[in-house]
Amino acid sequence: MDYVQSLRQKVGTQPLILPGSVVLIVNHQGELLLENRKDGGWGLPGGLMELGESLEQTAVREVKEETGLDVRNLQLLGIFSGETYHFTFDNGDEIYSVTAVYWTKHFSGTLQVNPNESKEVRFVKSLPPTLKDEYKDYILPYYPSILETIRTSESM
Repeated sequence: MDYVQSLRQKVGTQPLILPGSVVLIVNHQGELLLENRKDGGWGLPGGLMELGESLEQTAVREVKEETGLDVRNLQLLGIFSGETYHFTFDNGDEIYSVTAVYWTKHFSGTLQVNPNESKEVRFVKSLPPTLKDEYKDYILPYYPSILETIRTSESM
């Protein structure tokens, strides 16, 4: 049983503050890795922190679980929290998420779908119309500068 499930047994659907991480993984063509999540819409690989993990360790573990990729050299872009990141799920569970957003262009492994998490994972050139709003917040402020960083580093 994971940490959140054990908390839910004690507090029911009451609001919880839950930390987690997501990662913008960008390939050399400037494409962003997205997953068509089973819980609806497209999003970034990532998830909730487990006991004893750092936010960066959470990011690395979640990317591996959800995509099969190993990521390294993560760079922190920002932390997102507050009323905007209050969610109520279909089962009534409420959370306030505190999400660390990282990016990297350093990854290895074979891209694969974890059927427990998503329907599809792939690199995209443009953001799909069904990208969940919270992920837009994580991507849009940073993606142009990430692409510029990649372009500049490869032209040297």
